[in-house]
Amino acid sequence: MPSLDETTDGKDGRPLTTRERMELHRKSITCRTCHQYMDPIGLALDNFDVTGRWRYRENAMPLDTRGQLFDGTAVSTPSQLTRALLKRPTPFVRHFTENLMAYALGRRVVDDDQPTVRAIAQRSTQSGYRFSSFVLGVVNSSAFRMRTAEQPAATEADHSQR
Repeated sequence: MPSLDETTDGKDGRPLTTRERMELHRKSITCRTCHQYMDPIGLALDNFDVTGRWRYRENAMPLDTRGQLFDGTAVSTPSQLTRALLKRPTPFVRHFTENLMAYALGRRVVDDDQPTVRAIAQRSTQSGYRFSSFVLGVVNSSAFRMRTAEQPAATEADHSQR
């Protein structure tokens, strides 16, 4: 099955739309396993081009932004996606916290980090999900405060000086 980057070939003399490329990519069961959850979110935001400008067409074709979230909720616009995510804020907030923490730590979040992620996400509800509550939660976490810098790899020059 082709990677998403390899699905740029055209159809009927025109380039494929993002939806068409994703449909080709999802033909593989391995890819479909994750994409069935991700694609409806991305498609609901597909009206935004790479610069954030609103668009109605891609490659001269009308955009088809329809999708269905894992719980069966139909979404096709950013506002519908927002409403669907706000109905169940916990998974969204935890995911956001994980990604912010991974960025701050410079590594993936591991199982041992999950209690901290849950605590930061829970505390953020008290501030109405203010961004500062997430940042403060991450920088005050022991995972962030106790992290160590990676040591540079030893070179031959380092060994010859010993």
